[in-house]
Amino acid sequence: MIQKGKDENKKIVVSGCVPQGAPSQGYIKGLSIIGVQQIDRVVEVVEETLKGNSVRLLGQKKEKGKKIGGANLSLPKIRRNPLIEIISVNTGCLNACTYCKTRHARGQLASYPIADIVQRARESFQEGVVEIWLTSEDTGAYGRDIGVTLPQLLSQLVEVIPEGCRMRVGMTNPPYILDHLDEIAEILNHRRVYAFLHIPVQAGSNRTLYEMRREYTVEDFSHVVDVLREKVPGIYITTDIICGFPSEQDCDFEETMELCEKYKFPSLYINQFFPRPGTPAAKMEQIDRREIKKRTKRLSELFHSYQPFTHKLDEVQQILITEIAHDGVSLVGHNNFYEQVLIKTTDDEVNLMGKMVTVKIVNTDKFHMLGERVIGEEIISPTGVQPAPYGAVTGIPPRVEEEELEVKASWSWKSWTTEYLPMFTVGILTAFSFSFARKYYSNK
Repeated sequence: MIQKGKDENKKIVVSGCVPQGAPSQGYIKGLSIIGVQQIDRVVEVVEETLKGNSVRLLGQKKEKGKKIGGANLSLPKIRRNPLIEIISVNTGCLNACTYCKTRHARGQLASYPIADIVQRARESFQEGVVEIWLTSEDTGAYGRDIGVTLPQLLSQLVEVIPEGCRMRVGMTNPPYILDHLDEIAEILNHRRVYAFLHIPVQAGSNRTLYEMRREYTVEDFSHVVDVLREKVPGIYITTDIICGFPSEQDCDFEETMELCEKYKFPSLYINQFFPRPGTPAAKMEQIDRREIKKRTKRLSELFHSYQPFTHKLDEVQQILITEIAHDGVSLVGHNNFYEQVLIKTTDDEVNLMGKMVTVKIVNTDKFHMLGERVIGEEIISPTGVQPAPYGAVTGIPPRVEEEELEVKASWSWKSWTTEYLPMFTVGILTAFSFSFARKYYSNK
């Protein structure tokens, strides 16, 4: 895309964590760059770029000398799905994993205040959102830099979630949940919170984890899983595995296989190791690519050898519908454990998008279940607010009424462009940057 723009002599501005982590890469040489914490200054950068200048804003935002989370959470945005709000609770990272560039790109941990996050959630529900996702590089580390904890944040968030709406807690590394297992379990048992957690282990060998500098042991990870499965019956726990990390011996990989065999995770993100330039792992002796592919295949075969949902056949469940399936006909909903359930609808059926419905499970697959709506059961409309149309900008302050314009003569098109257009542009660029970064970092 960048090369195409160059070929057509377009003015180009690049943003997000990819250029932030490697600003000297040849493909962005001479281009304007907006860093991950400077997205709200997009108008300045665009204006200077249009003048023929190259601007690079890669610094971190600070308040009273201390790094803060980033751009204001209440900036206008275009949601990828009008029914789902994605809220960043913190940026940066406390770890220094030898294979990862996140800390290099995002810097040290910086959390948003609880009040800001709660207000963003409240505003989202007022705009027709029915589901919020808390996200960050490591949700579990939230608040360690500002003297609060993740359970404190979650406890306040559940108070503003309307009945019938749901919250999904984002990825957390094992070290930062160990201190709060009981509190986290209590939150995940809440009826308005999905009993779901993504806890990446990356390897089942303590020696490999040490080489990765993951700052926990296999025993720590197992303790987290065991406690949550005991205290949150049916919880959906997913994890990540990196196959072929430098120095991973056959015996190390066998331990990883044993861990995955023990827990039979319903979802498993399997990644082949690829060295990222500038990381310590890239300087280590690499494993042959053929061996990495062999290990990846073995783990994939293990994962596909079991069916996680067969025991749920004939169950009656409540699901919150938020998407249309790839076939363009089925609707996608999630039950209390964030397990995916597909249902068929007819043209004469009521619009079920954004609603809570009751279904009976009639079939199961490896990655989802098929359900049929139970006729006669109540259809719950959680917020009663019509969501924004796809592609619409949300969060723009209400238009000033005509009679107010006569009183506030200073208000004009010029003032709108200086006050609101920057926020409008930020919303569009933020959505683009988030989508691009997710694809780039999906190998972590």
